[in-house]
Amino acid sequence: MDKDESDYHEVSLNEKIRSNPSKRSRWSLYNFKNFIISGTLLVLLIWGTSFLLVAIENFKIPQITNARIQQYLKANGDSSSSLPKYTFKPFDVSDSNKFALNFTAVRDGKFRPNFKSLQWITEPSSIFDDKGTYLLQDEIDGETKYLIRSIIDEDYQISLFNGSVFNHHGINYTIDNLNSSPDLTKAILRTNTTHNWRHSTFALYWLLDIKGGGSIVPIMDTTQKLAVTSWSPDSNHLAYILENNVYIKNIISDEVTQVTTDGSIQVFNGKPDWVYEEEVFGDDIVLWWSPNGDKFTFLKSNDTEVPEFTIPYYVQEGHDDYPEVIKIKYPKAGYPNPIVDLVIYDLKSNKQEVLQLESDNITPDNRLITEVVWVGGSVLVKTSNRASDLLEIFLVDSESNSYKLIRTLTAEKSWFEITSNTFFVPKNESLGINEDGYIDTVVDGGYNHLAYFSPPNNPNGRLLTKGQWEVLGGVKSFDYTTNEVYFISTLKSSVERHIYSVNLFDATKDLENLPVIKSLTTGEGWYSGSFSSGSRYLLLTYAGPEVPYQKLTDLKSSQDIKTIESNQQIIDNLEDYIVPKVEYKVITLTDKDSGEEFKVNAVETYPLNFDENYEYPVLFFVYGGPGSQTVTKTFDISFSAVVAAELNAVVVTVDGRGTGFNNHNADLGSDFKFIVRDRLGQFEPKDQIAAAKLYAKKSYVDASRIAIWGWSYGGFLTLKTLETDYEDSIFSYGVSIAPVTKWKFYDSIYTERYLRTPQENPEGYQIASIHNVTNFQHVKKFFIGHGSGDDNVHVQNTLKLIDDFNVGDIENFEFMIFPDSDHSIRYHNGNKIVYDRILNFLKRAFSGEFI
Repeated sequence: MDKDESDYHEVSLNEKIRSNPSKRSRWSLYNFKNFIISGTLLVLLIWGTSFLLVAIENFKIPQITNARIQQYLKANGDSSSSLPKYTFKPFDVSDSNKFALNFTAVRDGKFRPNFKSLQWITEPSSIFDDKGTYLLQDEIDGETKYLIRSIIDEDYQISLFNGSVFNHHGINYTIDNLNSSPDLTKAILRTNTTHNWRHSTFALYWLLDIKGGGSIVPIMDTTQKLAVTSWSPDSNHLAYILENNVYIKNIISDEVTQVTTDGSIQVFNGKPDWVYEEEVFGDDIVLWWSPNGDKFTFLKSNDTEVPEFTIPYYVQEGHDDYPEVIKIKYPKAGYPNPIVDLVIYDLKSNKQEVLQLESDNITPDNRLITEVVWVGGSVLVKTSNRASDLLEIFLVDSESNSYKLIRTLTAEKSWFEITSNTFFVPKNESLGINEDGYIDTVVDGGYNHLAYFSPPNNPNGRLLTKGQWEVLGGVKSFDYTTNEVYFISTLKSSVERHIYSVNLFDATKDLENLPVIKSLTTGEGWYSGSFSSGSRYLLLTYAGPEVPYQKLTDLKSSQDIKTIESNQQIIDNLEDYIVPKVEYKVITLTDKDSGEEFKVNAVETYPLNFDENYEYPVLFFVYGGPGSQTVTKTFDISFSAVVAAELNAVVVTVDGRGTGFNNHNADLGSDFKFIVRDRLGQFEPKDQIAAAKLYAKKSYVDASRIAIWGWSYGGFLTLKTLETDYEDSIFSYGVSIAPVTKWKFYDSIYTERYLRTPQENPEGYQIASIHNVTNFQHVKKFFIGHGSGDDNVHVQNTLKLIDDFNVGDIENFEFMIFPDSDHSIRYHNGNKIVYDRILNFLKRAFSGEFI
């Protein structure tokens, strides 16, 4: 499940459309479908030829209005007022040089921004003499070239490899990735990559000798795929994982040492199991090198007691008659977690030692290891309990392998998020840094902020930032020549992101004795950045709300060097298309039970040619997971825009209680997010219902046609909202994709962070589950879709709910399975089909088919 804004499921939260372009033209009826089928000819005779029934998809057609329907009914002796209202503002197509936004244009990528990434090169001299060197993959004269370039020296160029294919023993191999060694003398090539889980892959890995004539040899033989590889900082060694064992290859002598021998389907060394990959480290490797490359630590996970979950795959090549069956070590809430230990290995002595990290408060079977980082010659290790309300921080001396508990933190009525943001600050007496230290993300007043700890065993950090706003992702970069710390935060606005800097020892203090914060970005926007190794140069990315761009900036001179990406193709395409207007708002909601009022962020996407004198259907798009954010000022002509344009509907997104980054409620403070502790599903649906009630009263909203949809946690929130809405019946329709329906079915690390275990909090699990199926009787129609190969939110969730519906005699829903698709539903054209189904369902709903 999604942990932070950078790791939300891309289909569910950001609604990115990346499937193949549709090759067929689509014809659409935007009318009262049953009425048209039964009486089209009669209506045409009465009304003449003033309305067209169909239109090419690039244009909007006039709609049947409520007044016309009532006129026809009265003419036929029927004064019924019980029919739903259907009043639309016809889209003006008089400007033939413009096209209305449509799904095909979005799928064709006409509005999909391009973003370039730079692999900055870190050489020994980089942090003090930053030349802005980076690895660039470029197409030159039709050939792929991997080049080392410099920002300040146009003539500086080192060619690592030319081409995208190489031949070995008569077989051609296509390069999927190139990772150069820190000293640029060698590189690792990856080919024949196969996807595993969200972050992990298996592939063939090759050693390219750049300085030695360009020879390419396999790391192992070509019959075995490795899980991952990792360069040592000194470029002398290469670590890799094979069959859950750690190996070390000496690049100079070509000698290979097998570090571990107990790797198996039960024991994982240096590679995370499913739950640690998904919920803790968000990576395919759990191995960390010391700064000088003479040691490393790695995570050892023993999954012997973790139950297996079986997933059958029905349509895989080579498994035509019997399904391919995959077993995953998947700990559900309340079941045994993997037993994790940290191992430290010394390359010189070829010895390893398991660090016990004993604690009076957290037993090994109740322990999560959530962060590991080298702080000079020591290793800082963060551990927490399963409920994530107790955090312990150890410091390990890598010479003696002794360790000490240096900090213990507790969270009352809240939780500690898993972060990997600790940043090592080395000793530099010339700049006033007399001892090694580190910058960590700490919780102050319920908000994530930066604090500086020096020496590393000092339990009391000095705050660098403070306030009712958040620092995201910890330290983004550090200038070792000026002590300037760069970070991203919500200081200016909770729906924006800006880049700031603060100095460790700024002589100018504010009233709270904190260093003065300086902003690197201005105006309205969502910014991120990639810093060169010495923090002199910044690849600045502007992601919205206007058309995104990227540029290189010299932070020493505050001068822009050049534009890297302008996305001119989007600017040109916007000249040809009419797209929906988007408006960001802060709205006030009222808790139905307590009467408490609070403010939330919202964004509204309007139909084309929007007119407040007409009534439109409304679609709520939701995610709503703990600490998440969906209302963001980014450029995103997405599925919400498609619905607004093609279905002539208003689309609304509201970040209610439980979500993060809301700074509008001084009295609630961090309680706005942490209110859902131990009771997921209690407040989130109430807020969506309260927001829908506000919109139902608006003059331009048809209150009989309000729908809600979401994916993953948003799928859960959609169903929970429909279940909770049985008294008000404000939502008539819903679409739920890949939902959690019972939290006891979801993984332990995510679920227990918010709900504890089912044994500790049975009432909370009951409230959070979709359990009262009779409450769905008020819904006119809803749709559920799920991938049968979903390793994240298992299809068991949906199948159990459907069984509950069968027992409860609930039939007002549609369901579609997507064979072998995972959580993103992409297998065998699944992503195109699922969005077609969602759009078609909403079109049918808004046209009155389900009345």
